[in-house]
Amino acid sequence: MKFVSTIAGFIVFVLFFGFALKNTQEVDLHFFLNYELRGPLVLMLLAFFVAGAALGILALTPTVFRQRRQTSQHKNTIQALQSAAGTGSAQPTPDAVNPAR
Repeated sequence: MKFVSTIAGFIVFVLFFGFALKNTQEVDLHFFLNYELRGPLVLMLLAFFVAGAALGILALTPTVFRQRRQTSQHKNTIQALQSAAGTGSAQPTPDAVNPAR
């Protein structure tokens, strides 16, 4: 399986590398206040992809921290209920079965 994923990764790399070689022409990006940025198309695409990924990660961070906080609260609640029940962290034992005579 590792061999197949290595081959697939190599094929994807070759495809992206070929895409980059085909898109080296200069492009102009016009921003507000007459600000202009010039550069190769492939670098512009890469920059906007990275910026989008970074913004996506930043958008997810509050959710991740909230879920971690809730998980720790649930763990504390479970421990408190177990200690109140007197079982602690012991595993429950099955009921005794009387052998048939």
